[in-house]
Amino acid sequence: MAERLNANQLSIGYSESIIVKDLNLTIPTGKITALVGANGSGKSTILKTMSRLMKPAGGSVLLDGKSIHSQSTKEVARQLAILPQNPTAPDGLTVSELVAYGRYPHQKGFGSLTSEDRRIVANAIEVTGMTAFGDRPIERLSGGQRQRAWIAMALAQETEILFLDEPTTFLDMAHQLEVLQLLQMLNDREGRTIIMVVHDLNHASRYAQHMVAIKSGTVISEGTPGEVMTPEVLRKVFGIEADIVEDPRTGLPLCLPHSLAGREAV
Repeated sequence: MAERLNANQLSIGYSESIIVKDLNLTIPTGKITALVGANGSGKSTILKTMSRLMKPAGGSVLLDGKSIHSQSTKEVARQLAILPQNPTAPDGLTVSELVAYGRYPHQKGFGSLTSEDRRIVANAIEVTGMTAFGDRPIERLSGGQRQRAWIAMALAQETEILFLDEPTTFLDMAHQLEVLQLLQMLNDREGRTIIMVVHDLNHASRYAQHMVAIKSGTVISEGTPGEVMTPEVLRKVFGIEADIVEDPRTGLPLCLPHSLAGREAV
């Protein structure tokens, strides 16, 4: 399967400051890719630019060989969806109403929902396990339920590519697993390409087939979790010393940090 999305000599900056310079990155189609790195490493900036929320200072993001920033908003929204950090909805907006916004890229003018739109919205709500909450206002949902509602809206766009910027931020452990298992299911059953910024390295290793470790806007390592989750990479990217052990359930690498690089463990 041809790779659909890639960055080519991409540079990104704020005002006069360049955060990312000459980045080349290809997103594997049909896999979950996790962008990892320390705070301020540029991973969220890269995700925002590759999803067209930010304009690059140089280079390009190509979707099927065509610059994503030269396409119209609706044209891009029919191909990829993005869930930013901490999305907010107006008070009183219900789950069904929120999810229906996902059909906007497919509508002409200000047309109302068609029967096909309503079918797709209902399916997105069902797939995310939110059918029982369709009439409930977003503000009355738990953290995990709220994230699932927003993911349902993204699914209603019917895109093959889904971006998520720290989808488990501020969620407790149970709700983190709830969201990550949902994303895994979408990838397994529907083959959706998912790109997400993740803070927890063990979550990245467990739920992503492809990892990209970033430091100061530069890709330090990318590949399978086994290729990226090494003591050498973690020392360079995060400045930590860590033991890497095998997860007895999955066989995937687990990170056990024990000290800062250059310091003895206490």
